[in-house]
Amino acid sequence: MTDQKKAKKKALKDSQLIVRIAGSERDRFVSLCDTLDTSAAREIRRFIRGFLKEHDDQLDGQ
Repeated sequence: MTDQKKAKKKALKDSQLIVRIAGSERDRFVSLCDTLDTSAAREIRRFIRGFLKEHDDQLDGQ
């Protein structure tokens, strides 16, 4: 991986979000992600990006 790609990757993922959910829900979610050949983190990021895009007009004044 080039230095430019490393810098871009680091810049994109420089924060964490801790979410508390029931262990059984987490286990089911992770298991389903494995079945679908994706990762839990990837799907959470996809949800967040879609949610932001859907509600982008509400963020204009902030």
